[in-house]
Amino acid sequence: MSAHNEQTSNDPVEAVVKHIPVVIPVVGALLIFLLAFIAVFMA
Repeated sequence: MSAHNEQTSNDPVEAVVKHIPVVIPVVGALLIFLLAFIAVFMA
């Protein structure tokens, strides 16, 4: 009578790592456009 209770742990690191392939390019693009905007605004 061994009940197989497999509990999924809610690891915050695993929750973040799932989104890294989407977040890094989006943040990179935002940073590039922000720097380009600052360069044009300052010129």
